[in-house]
Amino acid sequence: MKSVLLIGLGVFGTQVAEELNKLGHEIMAVDKEEKRVNDAMPLVTDAQIGDSTSVAFLRELGVDNYDVCIVAIGSDFQSSLETACNLKELGAKLVVARADRDVQAKFLLKNGADKVVNPEKQVAKWTAVRYTSDHILDYVPLDENHAIYEVDIPSEWYGKTVGSIEIRKKYGINIMGIKQNGSMNLSVTPDIVFNPGGSVLVLGEYRNLHKCFRI
Repeated sequence: MKSVLLIGLGVFGTQVAEELNKLGHEIMAVDKEEKRVNDAMPLVTDAQIGDSTSVAFLRELGVDNYDVCIVAIGSDFQSSLETACNLKELGAKLVVARADRDVQAKFLLKNGADKVVNPEKQVAKWTAVRYTSDHILDYVPLDENHAIYEVDIPSEWYGKTVGSIEIRKKYGINIMGIKQNGSMNLSVTPDIVFNPGGSVLVLGEYRNLHKCFRI
């Protein structure tokens, strides 16, 4: 369990609060609007109404005591930038900030943010990859060059073993899991036989994944 300072309770911030709550973390939530704070109370450990651009307000929160500070402000980039900068100056251990554009991400990383998330860009990329191929079931980007895909088991693999297809040797791709009969097996061994109707979790470079699975 970690202690999290969550600043900004719009749609994105509230969704972050929901997920943090499910994971059992301690959450201090902050927003300038009283209604948003009141609406978030069932999801968080504590909440306060306040202006995160105020150094005095942030100092009272003791930002250096939190494991993670998340700046989820979406509608006011100036406030987001000032907040990230103030958090870091006050000794925040890890500052994660939301950005809606690449240029915003650059400014945030230069002015206090340790990490930046761009939810719309990430979801857009996921949607494009997921729904332009019939055999991709899920997709997790890892960095600019690598990803994890869940894909249907290719028909040419049916009846063959993991070892015999030599996917790592040919494409540098690792099989992380195999789902067959509705059950995911994460202990993949070379002697496992591929059957129709299942899927595989594979990790590798985008170009190799696309080549191997004809994406």
